[in-house]
Amino acid sequence: MPKSLIEMLPDVVTHGKKEVEKILQRAQSDNKLLLQTNEYVLPSPKDGGLFAGNIRKCCPPDNTSAEYCETEGWFNRLIHGDNLFAMQALLNGDSETGLPSMRGKIDLIYIDPPFDSKADYRTKITLPNGNVEQKPTVLEQFAYSDTWADGTISYLRMLYPRLALMKELLSEQGSIYVHCDWHAGHYLKVILDDIFGKDNFRNEIVWYYRRWSAPSKTFQKMHDCIFFYSKNPNYIFNQQYIEASETRSNFISGYNTNTFKKADGTRGKQIIVENKEIFEQSVKAGKIDVSKYDNIVYKTQTGVLASDVFEVPILNPQAKERVDYATQKPETLLERIIKASSNENSIVADFFGGSGTTAAVAEKLGRRWITSDLGKPATMIMRKRLIDIPDCKPFLYHSIGDYSREAFLSDKQYKRVSDLARVVMRLYGALPFDSEDAPVNVGHIRDESTLVVVDSPNKVTNANTIKRAMELRDSFMGGWKKVIILGWNFSFDIGDKLSVMNKSECEVLVIPPDLLDLLRKKDYKDLVDGNKIRFNSLQYLTIKKPTVTKANEDGKETLNIELDNYVLLSPDNLPLDDKSKATVQQIMAESPLDLIEYWSIDPDYDGQTFRSVWQDYRENTNNDDDPLRVIHDAHIVVPKVDHKRKICVKAVDVFGFESMAVVDL
Repeated sequence: MPKSLIEMLPDVVTHGKKEVEKILQRAQSDNKLLLQTNEYVLPSPKDGGLFAGNIRKCCPPDNTSAEYCETEGWFNRLIHGDNLFAMQALLNGDSETGLPSMRGKIDLIYIDPPFDSKADYRTKITLPNGNVEQKPTVLEQFAYSDTWADGTISYLRMLYPRLALMKELLSEQGSIYVHCDWHAGHYLKVILDDIFGKDNFRNEIVWYYRRWSAPSKTFQKMHDCIFFYSKNPNYIFNQQYIEASETRSNFISGYNTNTFKKADGTRGKQIIVENKEIFEQSVKAGKIDVSKYDNIVYKTQTGVLASDVFEVPILNPQAKERVDYATQKPETLLERIIKASSNENSIVADFFGGSGTTAAVAEKLGRRWITSDLGKPATMIMRKRLIDIPDCKPFLYHSIGDYSREAFLSDKQYKRVSDLARVVMRLYGALPFDSEDAPVNVGHIRDESTLVVVDSPNKVTNANTIKRAMELRDSFMGGWKKVIILGWNFSFDIGDKLSVMNKSECEVLVIPPDLLDLLRKKDYKDLVDGNKIRFNSLQYLTIKKPTVTKANEDGKETLNIELDNYVLLSPDNLPLDDKSKATVQQIMAESPLDLIEYWSIDPDYDGQTFRSVWQDYRENTNNDDDPLRVIHDAHIVVPKVDHKRKICVKAVDVFGFESMAVVDL
C-alpha cells in the first residue's frame, strides 16, 4: 500500500533541511551565486521624458552618493529566475551591485505560490495581425512539472527549502503571509508550523470574494486562505481599520466591551465604540442597553477594526489595475497586508511575483521591495507595470548570474567541463577529435569542413570567444571553412558583434539552458537518437545612425534614435504551434519590429551598466494610440557631454528574448 501524505511529511522535512544546510554552507564558500544586472531602470514611459538627475552619478556601480535613492545604499530589485537561486544570491550579497546580504533584513514576505497542477501556463500574445500562444520554456516546464510530478507531496518538497530560506531573510520583527487555497493548505500549515514555529502562527486569514459560479454538488468555493506567521513574538503589526461599508453588517456590531479599573479600585464595564454610526443604530433599535455600562469610549479612528476575514472583490475584467495575468491579485488585498506588517521604508519581498501586485503596492506605499519570478512573461509584465506607476523610483532588473555554472557544479554526472563538452558536441551532431593534441572542447562535423567549439558553462561567450574561435578556424589542422560556437551564457553585446559577421564563416548558437536538467532525467544517448535538442540562433537588433540636435541655451541637446530591424531566431525553434509559427513568420517577413515588446535607451552607455532612462512598450499609449506596437523612434533631451557619446539600445521581443545594439555618436 502506498504511503499517505501524512506518512511522507517527515521525508519532506528531512530532505528540505538537508538542502537548506547545503545552500547555507555554499554561501560561506567562494562558490557564491550572484545576481546579474540586466538593466538599471529609471522610469520614463513618456516620449522625450528623462530621469531628473545625474545619470552616471545616480546609478550603480558609482553608488557612493545617496543621490540615486531616498534610502542610501538601496535599490529596489526585480529578479528573473528560480527563486531558490534568487534567495541564495540575496543571502550572499554582492558588493559590485551595491547589494548587502539580505539575511535578517526583510520585514515582510508575501507569496502566492501556484497551487493548481492543471494550470494553463501558456502565454497568449496579441499581435497586430493575429494572436499566438507561447508555451513555457523547457526550463519553466521542468519547474512546473517537478512541482506537481507526484502531486501535493512534490509541491511541499518544492516549498520547504524556499520557505526555510525566507525565514533566513526575514528580520527579527518580520512576518510572512503565505497565500493558498483548498488544494494543499492544510498540509502547508503543518510545514509552516515546523519552519516558523507553531507559537509564531498569528492568523489564518480568509480572503472572501464573490464570483459567478455554476451549480454543483458542493457549496460554492468563494475564498482563499492566507497563513500569517511572524519570525518572533515581537513583530511589526499596525492595526488596520476598514470602512463599515467594506464589511457585511452581520459580521460587525460596531463596538466591543471590556472591563476597566475605576478610581475606587473596583472593576467597571465599558463599551469601546469602533463605528459610531452602527453603534447608534443598535442603541436606537434597542439592541444595546447603555445603562448597563459605566463608560462609553469612542475610537478616534474611522471605520472598524479589520478582522481576519478580508472581504475584497476579485478583479473584474474592466479594472484599471488589470494586466491580464491569470493569477493577478487585487491591490486592495496586498495594501491591507503591507500596511499591517511593514512600516514606511521597510523592505517587502515577493518570491512568486506573478503580475507584480506586491511590488506595485509596496512602491505606492513608500516601501522598499524585492520581487522575483521564474517566468519571463511575468517579469516582463512586472517591469512595464512598475514603470507605469507615477514617480516610480529607479530599480534594478536582474537575472540569476551563472545559472548554467551553478547547475553544472551541483550536477553529479559531469564533474569535468571536458566531459560535458563532449556530451554537448554529440547532441549537436559533431564528433570530438581522436588526437590528444586537440582541445577537449573542439570537434567537427563529419563530411563538412566545419569546426565546432563548445564553450564552458563557467564562461561568458563574448567577442573574445569569437576571436579565438576564428583563429582556430584559420589555423587548426590546416584550416576550416566555418566555425560554430555553442555557448551557455552570453555578453549583452554579442548580438551587436554578430550582426556584422559573415554567417557562412562563423555562427554562434545557444545551448538550451535546461539541458542539464534534461540530462538528469534521460540518458544523453536517447536524446541523440531522438534528435530532441535544438540549438537556437541568437537574435539581434539594429538601429539607424542616431542624430543630434544642437544644444540649446540650457546646455541640453536632443538625441534622435530610430529602430532599424530586428532579426529573430527561426520560428521553428520557438515553443509555438503551427498556426502561431505561421503568424510569426509573416510578421518577420513584413514588419519584424512588430515583435518588439519593450525597448529602452541609455544615451551615455559606459560599457558596463545599462542605464535605462527612456522606455516604450506595447500598451503604452503615452507615445501613440497603438497598443499593439511600440513606436520606432525616440527624441530625448539630454545634457551635453564633453566626451564621445556611446548610445545603447536594448530591446525585448514578445517571447522574452533580449537584444542590444551599441552605436558611437
